[in-house]
Amino acid sequence: MISPRLAHLASLLAVLFAGWSTHAAEPLYRGKPLRLLLITGGCCHNYPFQSAQLTNAVSAQADVQWTVINEGGTGTRGQIALYDKADWAKPYDVVVHNECFADTADAAYIRRITSAHKAGTPAVVVHCAMHTYRAAQFDDWREFLGVTSRHHEHQSRYPVKVVAKDHPVMKGFPERWVTPMDELYILEKVWPGTRPLATSVSEKTGQEQPVVWVNQYQGVRVFGTTYGHSDDTFRDPVFLNLLARGIVWAGGKLE
Repeated sequence: MISPRLAHLASLLAVLFAGWSTHAAEPLYRGKPLRLLLITGGCCHNYPFQSAQLTNAVSAQADVQWTVINEGGTGTRGQIALYDKADWAKPYDVVVHNECFADTADAAYIRRITSAHKAGTPAVVVHCAMHTYRAAQFDDWREFLGVTSRHHEHQSRYPVKVVAKDHPVMKGFPERWVTPMDELYILEKVWPGTRPLATSVSEKTGQEQPVVWVNQYQGVRVFGTTYGHSDDTFRDPVFLNLLARGIVWAGGKLE
């Protein structure tokens, strides 16, 4: 008799190999490399590991060129020097925000970020990006994200339900997927122009929360997910494939 532990391992390997074979047979994008910028750093997460997992997974599925910036320390208040330049986003096709600076609230600094995206650079926003600049008393960043969130619930294994099966990002997403241990972010507001793609249910309140979405920010594409807290989430092939599809979609190359 196979032990439950071995059965679970076999199931994980089956998902992993299925994902690999699918990626090998059907690359997401082949062509002139998308120029991708990953901005990361701050509180509460293993950003070197997450960055390696993300960049490797996307590079295996699409022609891309990565620039990775991990700055600002490991606290809740920090700034990225690149943002001091007004045209900081100009060299890139997509910017991935995976930073976590909840207590940074400088208006001029934050608006240099949102202004660059408003000028035309698409984005992907992951997990703690939703709580970054939470202390700011104005909504420029939250409008850019497409959602407003100020707190999260406990870590658990949350079932994810697809609510927009027709969207290209969700093509091939499992009918039934349960996250590794991760945090459920509670959304106070879904901004106009935002379309939820998948949801999870709070174990405390029973309320359904968008966990994957797309946003049209001043006509610019933004893809987002509130998941991405744990190392196990960044080991999960379903999650990594979701991020890869979101990045390629944001860059206009998935359709």
